[in-house]
Amino acid sequence: MANSTLLDKLEGLVSRFEEVSTLVTDPAVIADQQRFVKLTREYKDLEDILAARKEYKALLDGVEEAKMMLGEEDAELKEMARQQLADCEARLPEMEEKIKLLLIPKDPEDARNAVLEIRGGTGGDEAALFAGDLFKMYQRFCESKGWQIAVQSASEGAVGGFKEIICMVTGDNVYGTLKYESGVHRVQRVPVTETQGRVHTSAATVAVLPEADEFEVHINEGEIKWDTFRSSGAGGQNVNKVESGVRLRYMWKNPNTGVTDEILIECTETRDQPKNKERALSRLRSYIYDKEHQKYVDDIASRRKTLVSTGDRSAKIRTYNFPQGRITDHRINYTIYNLAAFMNGDIQDCIDHLIVAENAERMKEQTL
Repeated sequence: MANSTLLDKLEGLVSRFEEVSTLVTDPAVIADQQRFVKLTREYKDLEDILAARKEYKALLDGVEEAKMMLGEEDAELKEMARQQLADCEARLPEMEEKIKLLLIPKDPEDARNAVLEIRGGTGGDEAALFAGDLFKMYQRFCESKGWQIAVQSASEGAVGGFKEIICMVTGDNVYGTLKYESGVHRVQRVPVTETQGRVHTSAATVAVLPEADEFEVHINEGEIKWDTFRSSGAGGQNVNKVESGVRLRYMWKNPNTGVTDEILIECTETRDQPKNKERALSRLRSYIYDKEHQKYVDDIASRRKTLVSTGDRSAKIRTYNFPQGRITDHRINYTIYNLAAFMNGDIQDCIDHLIVAENAERMKEQTL
């Protein structure tokens, strides 16, 4: 890309940045929460792009300055100029690639918190155990990122693990990172229940949904039917004596299909019934938001050749082979042999490769 073309494109964003800077301080915009949140995200994106533009322009100026200095008589100045020219020209391609990536329109959902759902699939008790292992893997990964993970509901397996576990993950750019984990995760190993030492294949499904803001989803709270019940499990006598668990039922018509479904959500996360109600409502909003935006997800998927982050939860995305200590991500043919570290939460490298693959695909679609 010619320097002038890239600078021209960046120049056009300066006035937009100034406009957005003014808008985010306008009381009328602040009062419109949906618009304010959208503009705040745009402001941050533009700020990053224009910071890169400033650095890029400084490199171009450095090249011009060095070329002028090469005409000086002083040998020492000439040597300095040659060094400066080499340094600036070496950094320019890297800077251009960075700007190209920044100019790719971001998924507006990426900055959101996420609802993480893990369910044991085919394989019975072993699938539940594997779902439990995946939960521990994500738990450790979230801790390494400084994110908070809160279990909202869980159904334990007969011999351990989980038939289903649903969590809320909060932090910086959570959905933009974890969305690559949606899909079927397959495990190949000798189950603890296996007496003959044979390797079995089981699976668990992972779904990552962007958390919906309250103002983005319309719910008629008067139509929600609430039930309360006594929680079971750890926590002492109080858990069983107080009806802190909540269950909501809500009839919802899917605008994409016209079909009306009953949504059933339970929350037993805390001993505080109002808090459990609040969290159940949050999950309801996220569920409806996800369903209403499925058409948006499908449209993106149909335009991309890659399956990196289409949200297709029926696709087998990764295999965990314990006898070989191998992890394979089938979307990008990524294979590594550090399964123990991976299961301990060291999954960032795989996610980085998925991000690079998706960005490469998106850059092909860009005409800069």
